[in-house]
Amino acid sequence: MAKSRRDHLVETALELFYRNGFHATGIDKVLAESGVAKMTLYKHFRSKDELILAALQLRDERFRNWLMTEMEKAATDPVERLLAMFDALETWFHGKAFAGLGFSGCAFINAASEFSDHDHPAHRLAAEHKTRIVDYLTKLCTEAGLPAPADMAEQLALLKEGAIATAHVRGMPEAARLAKQMARALIAAETPSG
Repeated sequence: MAKSRRDHLVETALELFYRNGFHATGIDKVLAESGVAKMTLYKHFRSKDELILAALQLRDERFRNWLMTEMEKAATDPVERLLAMFDALETWFHGKAFAGLGFSGCAFINAASEFSDHDHPAHRLAAEHKTRIVDYLTKLCTEAGLPAPADMAEQLALLKEGAIATAHVRGMPEAARLAKQMARALIAAETPSG
């Protein structure tokens, strides 16, 4: 099925924003890369901010679908699924994950830092993305029978975020393996014996 002009525009914007930054990427660059006319852009979006939000929504959907699918493919056991998150991250850090975008850090961390006002819609959308990931981790922690599953999910999310930042800032894709080792120890310390 052919992509609509709007979808093509959003995908192109996402790629450019992710690679080059939200503020650094001008509308003219998005239009030139997408081959979409300015009139078409403004038919679908009233402003660059609206286009940014659409790109972030697309990234949220794609990233969560990819991550959850990778975790679910890796194992049926909820603890092993939790640990598989770090294997998926390592694949992403090596630029082999999804959507052909490579690895340029986290689009949501990038958005939150470029739009630092917590009330800005892009910042709020970034926070919502992170919350959805924690919600999924909480579900798996609950299924695993871990005590205080919400707390464990937050701890695992912190390891995930630290691995992403380390891989991006220090060019250290093995941060995912280190985070996995830490996650395994955290989970083992909380796993009911029996």
